[in-house]
Amino acid sequence: MKTAELVAAAVLTAFGIRSLVHWARRPFEGTDPVDHVLYASYLTGRVGLWFAAAGAFLLFASIPTRGQAFADDVRSYRWYVLVFVILGVLQLVSGWFLGRRHPAPPGGG
Repeated sequence: MKTAELVAAAVLTAFGIRSLVHWARRPFEGTDPVDHVLYASYLTGRVGLWFAAAGAFLLFASIPTRGQAFADDVRSYRWYVLVFVILGVLQLVSGWFLGRRHPAPPGGG
């Protein structure tokens, strides 16, 4: 059973690395520093979700089973759901603000 979790974690980590490399190679042509911060936070949420999912499978693989229900073993790690929520909200909010920003007029005025 642990092999399945480790394989899933490895696959999700590979997807996370692929996503990171893909977005790092994509040029961003914004000139406003706020746009760069919003874009970086958007990518943090987007790429971080892959690594958070891989971390969840690694966490599940590291829990020793004691002959009881798996839900009882995982109960102490309920806080990990907040990692997904925070990264998802970060991606949603920063993408929303980034999509609604207007480019600064030429000359900074």
